[in-house]
Amino acid sequence: MLLNLNIIDLAVVKSLNLDLDKGMSVLTGETGAGKSILLTALGLALGDRADSGYVRPNAKRAEINLDFDLADAPLAKQWLVDNDLDDDQQCVIRRIVNQDGGSKAYINNRPATLQSLKQLSSLLVEIHGQHAHLTLLDPEQQRRLLDHFANNKKLLDDLNKTYQSWKKSNNELIHLIKTSSDQVEREELLRYQLEELQQLELDDYNYQALSEEHNKLANLGQILTEGQQQLDILYENEQQSVNQMLGHCLTSLTDLAQFSPDLSEISEMLSEAQIQIEEASHQLRRFLESQEADPQRLSFLDSQISIIQDISRKHQIAPEQLPQIATNLVQELDAITHSSERIDELTQNTQQLFNKYQGLNQKLSENRIKNGQKLQTRISKMIKELGMPQGDFLIQIENNKDESPKLNGNDKVGFLVSANPGLPAKPLAKVASGGELSRISLAIQVTTSTDKTTPTMIFDEVDSGIGGGIAEIVGQKLRSLSENRQVLCVTHLPQVASQAHHHLYVKKTNQTEITSSTVELLQTNERIEEVARMLGGVNMTKNTLAHAKEMLNIS
Repeated sequence: MLLNLNIIDLAVVKSLNLDLDKGMSVLTGETGAGKSILLTALGLALGDRADSGYVRPNAKRAEINLDFDLADAPLAKQWLVDNDLDDDQQCVIRRIVNQDGGSKAYINNRPATLQSLKQLSSLLVEIHGQHAHLTLLDPEQQRRLLDHFANNKKLLDDLNKTYQSWKKSNNELIHLIKTSSDQVEREELLRYQLEELQQLELDDYNYQALSEEHNKLANLGQILTEGQQQLDILYENEQQSVNQMLGHCLTSLTDLAQFSPDLSEISEMLSEAQIQIEEASHQLRRFLESQEADPQRLSFLDSQISIIQDISRKHQIAPEQLPQIATNLVQELDAITHSSERIDELTQNTQQLFNKYQGLNQKLSENRIKNGQKLQTRISKMIKELGMPQGDFLIQIENNKDESPKLNGNDKVGFLVSANPGLPAKPLAKVASGGELSRISLAIQVTTSTDKTTPTMIFDEVDSGIGGGIAEIVGQKLRSLSENRQVLCVTHLPQVASQAHHHLYVKKTNQTEITSSTVELLQTNERIEEVARMLGGVNMTKNTLAHAKEMLNIS
């Protein structure tokens, strides 16, 4: 259960350190006192999205700390163990929201992601909001409530996994069958394209090498002419070659080196340069002598490159990618050739998955019907106690076996209600007023909560729209829930507040320039006054105080 809530610089809360106990605790206070910010703080600490607007003015950051005792939360304790975050019987959750809107989360002083925080939080706290009756109108939410009550999670997981496999197999089968009608024409086209590519000898295909060889042969005349000219300049011109001039320079500097030894190093450098010039000239001569015009080879290369470029344009790719295109064509041709085998295989696999889905779907439907009858009996009893004596609650389950498999099964789940005898049951949205919806919603929440293992439950003004004796019954139901778990309830009704084991009062103070809210645990006399205020407003009389004592069973 939740032992302590600590808030620092969050909206109207400057600093709050609130200890909580077992049983039922109520939060009351004037409208706008700050009750909602406590629920906001809990939501943030449990993984809600952060916003810079939550940070109190002139503060650098907001911080929320929750301290839980795990003695009554074995699932949460096991989750911490599985994620290497366990710390004996306690769990401390910390959430920090910065001025820029960024936030950090910690579990037992170790950094945690919001996803991890939400996973853990779902095992520790369950929050029922004041607008829960609106979401109750959603058929999908109705289905989820029934499945949760029926403990269908594993069955649903197996069914949905089978559905996804069936869907994938069936989509591939439909695609193959659709394309098989065109496979003859497609197969002819693929074979033609492959034959066209195979003339390129793709096993030894190297477009870059072909292009370089073609470029060389096409420009061989220029290479030989200019190459010979450069060879003459470097070495073979007897009157004025680079080699001859270097030789003259070297002779002169060597003679001068006897007068200045510093010139010896330069002479050595020129000597090395002359050697390099000679070697380069020899290599150039050998290269030029080895070159031979080959018109037939050039003609062949012209033809090959032209074919390559034509095919590349057809496929709208670069010439270097042609081998990959050939591989793709072979694979597609092979797929078409073996498509009939694949169709047979997929047909068998799809049917097997369909049969498995139908079996799971039937089991799920039977489980829903069985538990739906239990749930509708409990809720019908509850709404009668909550001021709808003639009301009947029905859970309608229609199984459309002939439909294709769907996520979460083929059942259509609907919540129906008959508010008056003799009238047929109709969907909630068509027959229930706002007040009736609130009562039905509360009945569903209380009824389904009795089977849950969540150690802490929070109800945020779920009693809105009711009053009088019905409100007292609501308080009694919430108190009965707290017999084996911690219940925290935000309420405006004295009938509900009087049923609590602990009474927390939220008040707003204006002692500084920035408004601040605080929470205090009321003692007996203070609690009498607060219940009297809730009964009679600002001006309390002896009668309202006496009534408050009576409601609190204080003599």
